[in-house]
Amino acid sequence: MKNWKLYLYLILTYIVMHISSIFVSDAFFGYFGKDIPLSIIETPFEELTNETDRTLIKEARYHSAAWALFITNLIAAIIFYLLIFRKKNFFKVFEGKPASLKHTIIWGVLAFFMALIGQMLAGIIEMTLFGIEAGSDNTAMLSDIAKTAPIIIISMVIFAPLLEEMIFRRVLFGGLYTKTNFWIAAIISALVFAVVHNELEHTLVYMAPALAFSFVYYKTKRLLAPIIGHLLMNGFVVIIQLNYDKIIELQKLQQTFIIFFK
Repeated sequence: MKNWKLYLYLILTYIVMHISSIFVSDAFFGYFGKDIPLSIIETPFEELTNETDRTLIKEARYHSAAWALFITNLIAAIIFYLLIFRKKNFFKVFEGKPASLKHTIIWGVLAFFMALIGQMLAGIIEMTLFGIEAGSDNTAMLSDIAKTAPIIIISMVIFAPLLEEMIFRRVLFGGLYTKTNFWIAAIISALVFAVVHNELEHTLVYMAPALAFSFVYYKTKRLLAPIIGHLLMNGFVVIIQLNYDKIIELQKLQQTFIIFFK
């Protein structure tokens, strides 16, 4: 199979995965919402005044979305493997010897810190220059879903880094690099990565980690390095979001002790 055909199949699989998850979620809602009275289901969520009814609908939707994303991600990962495993030179993009496993892991950890710092700086730029408030609606929504349906954490921490790095770093960045150069490939792939996440106001915030992951991929010549960085990044965000209330309480407690001992 020629590279461009393989790239096309992988991209189509990725797109179909996201589109199909919507329909699969609707199908799952029939299961998770089976005990909810039809009158409540047919009422627009915004018009529901009873908090119990709103909670029932929200939990059914969250469970449906979580399991739909997990299953479509799993199927996409299997398809990716079947498409790639016979392509022996698929992961060879750069000239020279790839980094050792030890150095690849080290670079993967560095990628996490680079992505984290880059995202913080991008957030500051967005706020100071463009007046864009910090925070991602996508991340907040996924975190809310994770509190109700933890199965989605597997998609966020495992499948997302694996599939996204395969598409945005190997296919887009790697494919463009062989035809152009590092900067053109890195910027274009990072921009597409940001646009796909559908929060254009936070384009810089999404581009920052994408550029960091492209850099470590280029330095190590191993896709494993950005996958590790991406996995650590998503895992860190999930831990922070799920423990946000506890972190706030600890900060308040710390401030209390500081005031007390002054």
